[in-house]
Amino acid sequence: MPSLRTVFTEEQIRERIVEMAREIDAVYGEEPLVVVCVLKGAVHFFSDLSRRLRNPALELDFVRLSSYGNATSSSRHVTFSKDVDCDVRGKHVLIVEDVVDSGHSMRFLVTQFQAREAASLRIAALIDKKERREIDVHVDFVGFNLERGYIVGYGMDCAEKYRALPAVYELLS
Repeated sequence: MPSLRTVFTEEQIRERIVEMAREIDAVYGEEPLVVVCVLKGAVHFFSDLSRRLRNPALELDFVRLSSYGNATSSSRHVTFSKDVDCDVRGKHVLIVEDVVDSGHSMRFLVTQFQAREAASLRIAALIDKKERREIDVHVDFVGFNLERGYIVGYGMDCAEKYRALPAVYELLS
């Protein structure tokens, strides 16, 4: 059984999300905004963050991408297994992701929403992890920077396990 080392506590996550919500509110104000959750990993972060945003014109939507499966490394081929339901044309879009690492998934989403003529696109990630970055992706709102380690908890998983843990942990062998 692998062991876990705490990387970010519940309290650290909670405090940083409050700060991130303020940063996001400062950028968008009351402009209509579509906040898109990347399932499944970002669901806890998305829920906590979207409840902190003060924008009365929020629209919430979800995507699910296929690229990881049960592997611990990214696939370069990304597809939708669930697309957004709303039309993003002419709307500001904020993509909410748990962790940005290789950059392939974010490049895919940004390209998709650009083709659909979103008014603007920004990315909010709980964790910006550049260890395996292969594609240059700018994360506009970063919860935490992390250099290395395989992390789980707070929505992030390893073969669908550990998602419900309340904090972020490094999975040790």
